[in-house]
Amino acid sequence: MHVLLRLLINAAALWVATQLVSGITYTGDGVSLLGVALVFGVLNVLIKPVLFLISLPFVILTLGLFTLVLNALMLLLTASVSDALGLGFAVAGFEPALKGALVVTIVSFGLSLFVSDGDSSKRKDSRS
Repeated sequence: MHVLLRLLINAAALWVATQLVSGITYTGDGVSLLGVALVFGVLNVLIKPVLFLISLPFVILTLGLFTLVLNALMLLLTASVSDALGLGFAVAGFEPALKGALVVTIVSFGLSLFVSDGDSSKRKDSRS
């Protein structure tokens, strides 16, 4: 259930990015947007940790701001894979990717605040 909620949050965040950032386009339907969100999620799970580890000195040097660059690279990679799969998601360059990464981060964080992680009952039990 948690994975499905994360997928829906990612889909919503990507859709908002397509609406707010010129240079990020989406030409498919709702089902293929879920496909784009799935690609985005899988790439974030498999590739982003490796990129983060490789760029750790830059992340430390910039006090974490370099993670926004990593998020932009993940958005560009998502667009590339989505294009290969024919899902209709495109990013026109690094600047739109950087702006889109910021939008996706803010929207997904905001939506995640409204979603319970399912561990609240465990936390209450552990306090007793």
